[in-house]
Amino acid sequence: MGRGKRYAVAASRRWTDEEEGRRRLPAGEVHAWEPGRNETVCGLALSRSQLTRFSHVTWPDVFPESGGAADRVQRVCRRCAAVAGRRGADARPRWRRIRPRP
Repeated sequence: MGRGKRYAVAASRRWTDEEEGRRRLPAGEVHAWEPGRNETVCGLALSRSQLTRFSHVTWPDVFPESGGAADRVQRVCRRCAAVAGRRGADARPRWRRIRPRP
């Protein structure tokens, strides 16, 4: 089985963390984004939606339980979370079919 995709973050706003050496971090509404593409995982065009790309922030870091870059994240896109997964302490295992119908 292949290795899973790694998603970065696209957000509606940004802020600068002075304590960590002026590092740009996402704020507002966040979406999963696959580097090299011009759209989010849920299908929003980055330029038309005016979303800022954060290629240095990984998708699991935007969840509050991660303690990463989630300080000013207000909303996580549900569609992106369904596709990219929610990987945190309370994450359920991915759904899988045990006995498929014939």
